Amino acid sequence: MKVSVITVVLNAVDTIEDTIKSVIDQDYEDIEHIVIDGGSTDGTLDVIDRYREKLAATVSESDDGIYDAMNKGIDLATGAVVGTLNSDDWYENNSVISRVVAAFENDVDLDAVYG
Repeated sequence: MKVSVITVVLNAVDTIEDTIKSVIDQDYEDIEHIVIDGGSTDGTLDVIDRYREKLAATVSESDDGIYDAMNKGIDLATGAVVGTLNSDDWYENNSVISRVVAAFENDVDLDAVYG
């Protein structure tokens, strides 16, 4: 089951690397990480560029706010499960995505998981 993780970012040079690394370090393999940048000017793009080959997609352009940016990510997402991870957040441990997938696999009527 593919999982799409969308991160929307604008000028988060101090936190975006931790966000990206926390997705890369997940023990679940079938993850596409999509990063939507709103036109950062603080070095955020330099950090994103260092991880570009690990990211499924990146977009850097102005948008009409966070929800417009999230919708851009959703349009690019191909996973059966789609989630968001803000640019100043990170997964606390490397099994978060595998636990989300297990929840969906164990309950076919499940619509959402949060925590």
